[in-house]
Amino acid sequence: MTEPMSDAAYRSLARFRHALRTFQRFSETAAREAGLTPAQHQLLLAIRGHDGEGAPSLTEVADRLQLKLHSAGELAGRAVEKGLVERWPDPTDGRRTLVGLTAAGAVELARLSVLHRDELRRFRREMNDVLRELD
Repeated sequence: MTEPMSDAAYRSLARFRHALRTFQRFSETAAREAGLTPAQHQLLLAIRGHDGEGAPSLTEVADRLQLKLHSAGELAGRAVEKGLVERWPDPTDGRRTLVGLTAAGAVELARLSVLHRDELRRFRREMNDVLRELD
């Protein structure tokens, strides 16, 4: 049987959830200030951060964003209209759609990513303290 949670452990978990939410709010605000929705920012990051060979498929992006394929397609469509993303049929499998960043999308993502890297460094210091408390 697991040992019961102490009051200190509950406080640490609450601090952890608060820190996560603080980071999420930072990220959402930064995206909106850049003229993007938070979902568009996540889309750009999922495309640029793809760790497979070549451009990611829309299915891979949907999986990364934890979206249904049709929702990812709608999100990508709005990003295409905004000039942030391009999409094209996979030349090896016409059933798949590939997605990539436009130059404008890459510029926006790079700017937001520098801000996020700095915020994550602050977040890491806070999380180190919280995680030590849970040991």
